[in-house]
Amino acid sequence: MLQPKSGVLYMLDVLIIGAGPVGLACALEAQRCGLRTAVVEKGALVNSIVGYPTNMEFFSTPELLEIGGYPFPTNHYKPLREDALDYYHRVAATEKLELRLHEKVEALEGEQGDFTVHTDKGQIRTRTVVVSTGFYDLPNPLGVPGEDLPNVSHYYKEPYQHATQNVVVIGAKNSSAKAALQLTRAGAKVTLIVRGPEVSNSVKYWIRPDLVNRIAEGRIKAYFNTTVTAITPEAIEILTPEGPLTIATNFVYALTGYHPDEALLGRLGVEPDPADEARAPLFDPTTHETTRPGLYVAGTVCGGRATSRWFIENGRHHAQLIAAHVAARQAVGAEQQEAA
Repeated sequence: MLQPKSGVLYMLDVLIIGAGPVGLACALEAQRCGLRTAVVEKGALVNSIVGYPTNMEFFSTPELLEIGGYPFPTNHYKPLREDALDYYHRVAATEKLELRLHEKVEALEGEQGDFTVHTDKGQIRTRTVVVSTGFYDLPNPLGVPGEDLPNVSHYYKEPYQHATQNVVVIGAKNSSAKAALQLTRAGAKVTLIVRGPEVSNSVKYWIRPDLVNRIAEGRIKAYFNTTVTAITPEAIEILTPEGPLTIATNFVYALTGYHPDEALLGRLGVEPDPADEARAPLFDPTTHETTRPGLYVAGTVCGGRATSRWFIENGRHHAQLIAAHVAARQAVGAEQQEAA
């Protein structure tokens, strides 16, 4: 349970679950509304960005990644991962946000005005909870034998360890395209496995032609309309339109996307929209409050499995809606108490 320096127990006004950019934005706005606020995060500060590839370039320009009105200084037209890490760390430090890092939330009990959040390190009492947990921590599984082998990863960091090796990349969107290109230029022999008939049209316009041309010239071998059936320590088995095939490989990057922690959302009381195939949470779009009073959602988690609905650049604005609603509710409660 959170304690001030005096050791006396107290209750928060707002607890944000998730210390990503949108979670930090929620904390900033809540704190500026005079609300006693803290952020709890199972990993590091902006943990997803920590896990991004080295020197990854954001697709958004700096001003679209800013939170709290703080300018995002960078020499790059589009910031790198390292720029973002430095920026968000500086903002959190400047605002003196109360952070509980490497603490995993497990359950939520109580009701609006008196919640108890259970973590792997204790309990936190709070009047309001904001869930901003993103989706990057849970990869979409292939569902094939061998997926859990040590030579298989759902996360790509950098290419240099794979020089001269045979590497298979599974997927055809931005992360797969960039990984395949970087690996090739670092000296790896790359094979790309694509479930659809071509490299996805959603790949950014300056990346897709590069990949298509490298495939055309034979530097990257690509199999389209192809699925993976099994992975072994030395090879990957695929099913192509011409039939089954075994490809020798040293390493496999299964970059097949990610999804929100639906089990955690369920334990917190976030209900999915039964009419939405992506299982997006049910919430009021004007306040972001869910069907459980006092429980809010913010950022990419609002899109459910449709992880491209919300990004930092549009999800950061959820913070203002939530903070305003919570502050107004707190003000009404205070007035009612005075009247009584």
